[in-house]
Amino acid sequence: MSRAELERLLEAVAAPLADEGLATARDSAGGAVTWSREGVAIAVLGDAGVELRLEPRIAAAAARTPDTAPSERGPEWVRFNPRTFDPHAIDRLDAWFRLAARRASEGPVGGARPS
Repeated sequence: MSRAELERLLEAVAAPLADEGLATARDSAGGAVTWSREGVAIAVLGDAGVELRLEPRIAAAAARTPDTAPSERGPEWVRFNPRTFDPHAIDRLDAWFRLAARRASEGPVGGARPS
């Protein structure tokens, strides 16, 4: 899947959350696109796919599914670079993106905000 295709899919997944404080920023130097909620980055699209911020144990499990890998951003992040738009890839991206957005607004257990 091309980066442009993945970006279009991410925009479609993010659209229903626009009224819930979701923001998008483009890095003109590196070309990355970052989605954030309440100031917390939840997804970053780059040349190697999209990286999503999940709970560490969910990210570890997600990294064992097709077209994924651990992210260099840390244990909360998983990199996803699907080869095709099959229904399973779309479902995973949608679920992970929504989970990341919800987690950003709730903060982790204990009330500390993720960095």
